[in-house]
Amino acid sequence: MDLNTVEAVVTPRRRDEVWPLGPDDAVLAGGTWLFSAPQPHLRRLVDVTGLGWPSITVSNNEIELSATCTLTELSALSTQLTRSRTDWPAAPLFHQCCTALLASYKIWSTATVGGNICLSFPAGAMISLTSALDGELVVWRPDGGDYRLPVTDFVTGSSANVLDLGDVLRSVHLPASALRARTAYRKIAPSPLGRSGVVVIGRRDAAEDGGRFVLSVTAATVRPFVFEFASVPSSAELVEARDTIPDDAWTDDAHGDPDWRRAMTLLLAEQVRAELS
Repeated sequence: MDLNTVEAVVTPRRRDEVWPLGPDDAVLAGGTWLFSAPQPHLRRLVDVTGLGWPSITVSNNEIELSATCTLTELSALSTQLTRSRTDWPAAPLFHQCCTALLASYKIWSTATVGGNICLSFPAGAMISLTSALDGELVVWRPDGGDYRLPVTDFVTGSSANVLDLGDVLRSVHLPASALRARTAYRKIAPSPLGRSGVVVIGRRDAAEDGGRFVLSVTAATVRPFVFEFASVPSSAELVEARDTIPDDAWTDDAHGDPDWRRAMTLLLAEQVRAELS
């Protein structure tokens, strides 16, 4: 869609060229959502792809994903890590979470990790991925500083997050301790290719990392919920965890009502528990 109110598109090459950012400006990375709907309030786009951030940086301690990393690049990481890092059994989760996004391969080639997180939709597939793997975000401030916080604290509600005017998401950091874990992924939607109604991901940490069992719930809720257990939980413990989610935190839209999402969350959580037992 043409954004006929936009008067300028700028492409900064250095960090200090990103600002100032005002209410009439939008940060552009992939733009797959930005160009999908009218944006009559916008006058300027700031294209951060010109900053040249490496899409993926792998070290022994973590994986860093730039905010401009595309879903195509992220999906391919599953295959690459399966060959190069056999000690990271969580590798398939990158591709699995990409498939949770309702999008064609053309969108995958353009849509970005950062854009998906910053939109903060309940069905945000990158929110599912990063919350399950203890992801932390680095955000640039307009004053030249930055701050770091868990993705579970970043998203505060449906299409809501902690970003202030002028803040720019720079990167996502996934620790090796989470990548060494076994994972189990479950998604359900009203139709085979429909938007995710419930996404439940389980993670069982390696003994060297404490052996925790971590369960994340996204899409079913307006923000991510992550539950930690010292070991594999019982069925009763899963019910107890599910019941701590407030009534007003369950997503209520055309893709599923809250009662259905509550029930399916428990069903998928049981499947995940059984797979990781």
